[in-house]
Amino acid sequence: MCYRFASLLGLFVIAPVIGCGGPPPIVPPVPPKVTVSIPLAREVTNYEEFTGYTDAASTVDIRARVNGYLIKVKFKDGDVVKQGDLLYEIDPRPFQATLDQANGLVESLEAQKKFLAIQVDRYTKLVKTSATSQQDVDQYLAQQAENIGQLKTAQAKVVSAALNLEFTHVIAPVSGRISRTFVTVGNLVTADSTLLTTIRSIDPMYAYFNVEEPTVLRIQKMIREGIIKTGSKREIHVEMGLADDTAHKFPLHGLLDFTNNTVDPQTGTLQVRGTFVNPYTFPGPPPILEPGLFVRVRLSMGPPHPALLLTEQAIGTDQGQKFVYIIDAENKVDYRRVTIGQTFDGLQAIEEGLEPNDRVVVNGLQRIRPGLTVEAAQVDMASLVTPARAKSVPAKLAPEKPATTKPTPTVP
Repeated sequence: MCYRFASLLGLFVIAPVIGCGGPPPIVPPVPPKVTVSIPLAREVTNYEEFTGYTDAASTVDIRARVNGYLIKVKFKDGDVVKQGDLLYEIDPRPFQATLDQANGLVESLEAQKKFLAIQVDRYTKLVKTSATSQQDVDQYLAQQAENIGQLKTAQAKVVSAALNLEFTHVIAPVSGRISRTFVTVGNLVTADSTLLTTIRSIDPMYAYFNVEEPTVLRIQKMIREGIIKTGSKREIHVEMGLADDTAHKFPLHGLLDFTNNTVDPQTGTLQVRGTFVNPYTFPGPPPILEPGLFVRVRLSMGPPHPALLLTEQAIGTDQGQKFVYIIDAENKVDYRRVTIGQTFDGLQAIEEGLEPNDRVVVNGLQRIRPGLTVEAAQVDMASLVTPARAKSVPAKLAPEKPATTKPTPTVP
């Protein structure tokens, strides 16, 4: 009994001693870890992008030029043909007979021509000796003049018959890929009416696209002011990518060689055409371009100029305004509004609000706020480009030129 009382008394004595020790010490929070990078300072060229389609430089509908029955088809559907290749043959026998008949008539009239020339010469001499009358001479002179006219008509018929016989062989007027034959052997074809097939040329290939009216006016002004340089034929360099160009590398290069003479009042656009080389040797792998492909066309706007480039994941949006987080020398977060420009190979150009040596947060934006101290790890900005576009970075993002070098205002 006494032992239990002494134990309880000891607890009451110890408790106040423990409670007087104060609250436990406050442990400071661990600074959030973020990734920062220095913007890339490079020389870039602004551009405009348009969508369009490819079309053959030459499209020819192959039609018969004479009436007749088709006896031969000399190509396979979808073949590549050369200019001058035989495509079809129409039964030539009726036309050969017509040509022979015309040649026979010419020979007859030429013989008559010789006879009349002899008669005129003979009767002209007899008139001088009063052995015949002038009327006989005039009669032969009239027959001679009539013979000359008939002979010319017959000779023209020979030319026409020879042409019709030649037209029984349907020849490819241009080189290119031929469609399927629409008429098979044994069918009757009608001159200038029956469509036999079509041929579309391969090289070069056109790309048509429409440019909005404000862009047209801006380009024309830049050309007048010499900002956009054109060639001797007022050609402008353009770049093109196909539907599989998901990285937007625009690997195909051509020349802008045609603009329509009227802005479409319904759409407010002007049709423009670029020409692209499209070499192809048959037989061999298919050419890069075919008519009717969907394409994206990039047109350079003005001379190259220096720019600061950031990865798009470093840019945030606050009530429609773009911003970035900057880490100062004391590793504190600073909020900075920026004005963005165009995208170059996966990197976003910053037009205002950024300095070349700023350390920009590229990863971990959701974990920080202005004024917060962070732990920053720095990486190279070029390493943040997406893999799909990484291969094109060295070509576009070349080392920056010295400050003393002025860029030449030409279209690349």
